[in-house]
Amino acid sequence: MDHVVTCLACGTVAGEGAAFCEQCGAPLGVAPALPVVAVEAADPVAAAVCRACGGSIAADGYCELCGEPAASARDHWSELPSAQVGGVCDRGRRHSKNEDAMALAVSGTTAVLVVCDGVSSVADSDIASLAAARAARDVLVKGSTPSSVGTWSALLVTAAAAADRGIADAIGDMAERTEPPSCTFVAAVVDGPTVVAGWLGDSRVYWVPDEGAARQVSVDDSAANEMIARGVPRARAEASPEGHAITRWLGADAETVVPSTATTRAQGPGWVLVCSDGLWNYCSEAADVADLLHRAVDAHGPAPDAIAAELVRWANEQGGHDNITAALARVDLDTVLTDDNAA
Repeated sequence: MDHVVTCLACGTVAGEGAAFCEQCGAPLGVAPALPVVAVEAADPVAAAVCRACGGSIAADGYCELCGEPAASARDHWSELPSAQVGGVCDRGRRHSKNEDAMALAVSGTTAVLVVCDGVSSVADSDIASLAAARAARDVLVKGSTPSSVGTWSALLVTAAAAADRGIADAIGDMAERTEPPSCTFVAAVVDGPTVVAGWLGDSRVYWVPDEGAARQVSVDDSAANEMIARGVPRARAEASPEGHAITRWLGADAETVVPSTATTRAQGPGWVLVCSDGLWNYCSEAADVADLLHRAVDAHGPAPDAIAAELVRWANEQGGHDNITAALARVDLDTVLTDDNAA
């Protein structure tokens, strides 16, 4: 079998003989220093090497040889708020920008994972998704004392509303826009063995136990899911041209921003996976997701950011047709979550 080289920064499969990644410009074979917290939306990165041709990046942020813009920190980042919680958000191989966003936190014994996927056909949806994810995370962290399922469900409704307001605050006046920026929303609160999820759109929450059957906790708000409800096989519905049309979302044109909620309770150790469709496009069934995640754990160990990076790398290897986000929280009934960044 030929030796396959992948970029350690973004997971892109490298061309034969390449010294630098054609996707992000990182030197091949050199592990990146990953930030612990997310970057601000659209913050530029002073990249020395062009991701397209290997040329030098000029002071204006464009390649001196081919004119390609420099890689942005928004293209690929990692968050690791604790040893049990982490994630990776990546542009993928085909899109010109990353319109996915995530915001992760650990507060006391509670983990919060939020993923938003900007609608790529509308300008500034990358700004909307990041503003929404962070606004929701902040609401959930403030309310993160051990609580009942009902209280968490109500707080997820409040968090979605805050996320919608966050979009409006970040974008500003949208009166003249016929298509305002919008995004999906999914959040999971992990409170001991209890996992409470809330969502609008088709970003997902999976529960993947170490042993036993995995399950999708969320239920997509999408045309594909409506087709499945009518008896169309899942694979055909999700592959149909209209299948990824979402029926609920966040943004100025949303009919409602009240999320659906669902709960599962772990009976043993396992993983909560929150992800965008850039991952599950290639691996939709819960059993297939579990197999992929378990193989990533076997290959890379228990660090959640390393597992997420492998999931992103795998999705890019399948084609990377969309932005990709994978966020994970470990549920181990013998281990208490701790915030490793606490003073």
